[in-house]
Amino acid sequence: MSKRNKIIFWIATGFLAFGMTAGGVQQLFQIGGYVEIVSQLGYPIYLLSILGFWKILGVIAVLVPKFPLVKEWAYAGFFFAMSGAATSHIVAGQPFTEAIPSLVLLTMTVASWYFRPAGRKIGTVNQK
Repeated sequence: MSKRNKIIFWIATGFLAFGMTAGGVQQLFQIGGYVEIVSQLGYPIYLLSILGFWKILGVIAVLVPKFPLVKEWAYAGFFFAMSGAATSHIVAGQPFTEAIPSLVLLTMTVASWYFRPAGRKIGTVNQK
């Protein structure tokens, strides 16, 4: 893996981890305006606790070494959560600016996944 790709991976992963942790904690404890956002979108409030819990576990999965299959699931979960959030804002008729945070985290999810080192990919753990 080139030095450039490592830098891209760690910047994207750091931003992703920070964003998902911050959002996950706020959702888990239903603070920071998320109750209002979810209510405006028509989703039940209890969904926040579920999303927050899984986001925090997903960050742990992405950051710890090994367990490439768990990482794939975490990346998939982040992808579905962020694409779903962006789509929900747009379909609900909210201004496009409301979807931007979700789209930024979606982009960081894809970048982190794409530039991940070989040891974090399925089927490459034991290869040298």
